[in-house]
Amino acid sequence: MTLTLAVYGKGGIGKSTTSCNISTALAKRGKKVLQIGCDPKHDSTFTLTGFLIPTIIDTLQEQDFHYENIWPEDVIYKGYAGVDCVEAGGPPAGAGCGGYVVGETVKLLKELNAFDEYDVILFDVLGDVVCGGFAAPLNYAQYCLIVTDNGFDALFAANRIAASVREKARTHPLRLAGLIGNRTSKRDLIDKYVQRVPMPVLEILPLIEDIRVSRVKGQTLFEMADNDPSLDYVCNYYLNIADQLLALPEGVVPNDAQDRELFSLLSDFYLNPQAPKTEEEELDLMMV
Repeated sequence: MTLTLAVYGKGGIGKSTTSCNISTALAKRGKKVLQIGCDPKHDSTFTLTGFLIPTIIDTLQEQDFHYENIWPEDVIYKGYAGVDCVEAGGPPAGAGCGGYVVGETVKLLKELNAFDEYDVILFDVLGDVVCGGFAAPLNYAQYCLIVTDNGFDALFAANRIAASVREKARTHPLRLAGLIGNRTSKRDLIDKYVQRVPMPVLEILPLIEDIRVSRVKGQTLFEMADNDPSLDYVCNYYLNIADQLLALPEGVVPNDAQDRELFSLLSDFYLNPQAPKTEEEELDLMMV
């Protein structure tokens, strides 16, 4: 059975970089992986292929939407570690529906029997948009992964995505696999959130400059580590995520918090931080 994943998160949080490294980690574990970029910018797979591959919607338009004229090699490109890559693309800015393009992408890939050929399919989805169109990958996914950081905006977005997962889980066998903390030196706000809305935390990646550099270079961390073994420790974060996913975790159907309640919860954390305890107070607690 194919393991199908959908990665969401606030815009600019590092979803595509995270997705490419997870896809590579799964490939390193011996799995045949297809990553599908679902963003009109069509740059999801850039660090896997090193260039902006042609999109499915452009290829369909060139063929006047005659699916029978399109072959797998017209839309599927081989990336690092053997990860196959597809970019859905999107309509011109300000026109059309990106969600429609996602639907057409899935339709074409099914026509090509692509969904039957992979051990893992990973959808990397635009920003934190949770309209019906861009929530479409959740119709096909077993697990949703949410990329966040330790900040207010990213967790607020994560909560909206959790609400979308909860809604889709009513009619689909979908679970939230958990949060992935990216570019964060602390996790106190993440812990505050998961205490209110219980869900697994798959991994917390600290502020590592090489992760940002990998995006600029158009390489995964694994490819960079081929020439610089000192980066192996970074790859281990992604291998840990891959191992958890391959174990087929139970996951959760999250109970999202209401917007006002979450706003109050997270803003209160900033406005009324817990004062650090004095050494004397710490000793008192230890004695108790």
